[in-house]
Amino acid sequence: MTSQKIAYRSAIVHSVADPKDVGLDDSYQYFEDGILVVENGHIVDIGSAEDVLARQPKHITVKVFKDKIITSGFIDTHIHYPQTGMIASYGEQLLDWLENYTFPEELRFKNPIYAHQVATLFLDELASNGTTTALVFGTVHKESVNVFFEEAEKRNLRMIAGKVLMDRNAPDYLTDTPQSGYEESKELIERWHNKGRLHYAVTPRFAPTSTNEQLATVGQLLKEYPDVFMHTHLSENKKEIEWVLDLFPERESYLDVYDHYGLLHKRSVFAHGIHLSDCECQRLADTDSSIAFCPTSNLFLGSGLFNLPKMEKFNIKVGMGTDVGAGTSFSLLQTMSEAYKIMQLQQEKLHPVKSLFLATLGGAKALHLDDKIGNLAIGKEADFVVLDLHATQLMRFRMKQTTNLEEKLFVLMSLGDDRTVSQTYIYGKKAYDIHGETPKAQIAV
Repeated sequence: MTSQKIAYRSAIVHSVADPKDVGLDDSYQYFEDGILVVENGHIVDIGSAEDVLARQPKHITVKVFKDKIITSGFIDTHIHYPQTGMIASYGEQLLDWLENYTFPEELRFKNPIYAHQVATLFLDELASNGTTTALVFGTVHKESVNVFFEEAEKRNLRMIAGKVLMDRNAPDYLTDTPQSGYEESKELIERWHNKGRLHYAVTPRFAPTSTNEQLATVGQLLKEYPDVFMHTHLSENKKEIEWVLDLFPERESYLDVYDHYGLLHKRSVFAHGIHLSDCECQRLADTDSSIAFCPTSNLFLGSGLFNLPKMEKFNIKVGMGTDVGAGTSFSLLQTMSEAYKIMQLQQEKLHPVKSLFLATLGGAKALHLDDKIGNLAIGKEADFVVLDLHATQLMRFRMKQTTNLEEKLFVLMSLGDDRTVSQTYIYGKKAYDIHGETPKAQIAV
């Protein structure tokens, strides 16, 4: 059945290129009074209202948003849905935090009923924060991934997820074996990868929790299914790096552990990458692997300051990640705010146009999905968000002081959160409305 062509009229901004490649002025399009036209889940026209209305039929339905700005849906390149229930857990750095908070919570996902409740809440939170695509960790239980994909499929989301692989250095109740992990991953790939808008990511948690034998099975899966993703952690914490080198003394570096088993390719996404050598950066670039920059998590766990200019020097693709639950917010607006502060601590500037790129088109490029999502170009899937410039009294007042788009974007990123997201659209259909009856998951105590 053909869907109705609908026009959305508002201020519109979206990224069209990385500012480092083309300069700030040529890296985005902005229409102060713009129209976005959607049909059959795709963008079919965009431009100034005057130009678009001249091209479109006179009877086209036009929805007008006052004091709003439309942009592409946000893309979260690293997040853990099973950690929704332990976000904001106090007082640890990475390794102790995993042991004391993460592993006990992930045990609960053996129960598919609980996993489904959390998956529903998690996806509701993404929608209410304007996030339309995410690269998602499950748990070691294949049930956790099945229920996640089932819920994502209902919502027609462009979503990537995978079952965690761990066969050592984790509680017995959360470990698999190289063989069982391989077989269950294979089963999940066959069931879900490229089904609708869904994709699978082979997901070793991080090098310390997998044996050589298990990492070899990850490499085998990537050979058997060359278009799946690979998602793991890398060089987040200095003690973590020391531990990796103790566990793999034959390898030259943390990244070399993954490289040895064939885990670096163009759909490999490594979360964090804070403490990387030049050699590791060069190898990431050579293999077209990507990094997820997770500022709220890095600050919360005291992991370190991500060196974005260094990644750009090596032409490594970088996306933005919330890393919930070490990350402290589902909001990529708040995540952009913390990214700016991380750059400031290194005497570097992060321009709001660059931040928008990292949270949208940059994330799509890091995931090699920029032919489908990441901006509002004609032909792309119509995943977009309507942001309220007057979401709070303070924002309304502050916006009156702004004189250009850059200042408006910076206010959005500095003061914005889920209250700023007025509506979220998935494949051309409204998935969230801050004033609507958006269903919320009920979590059993």
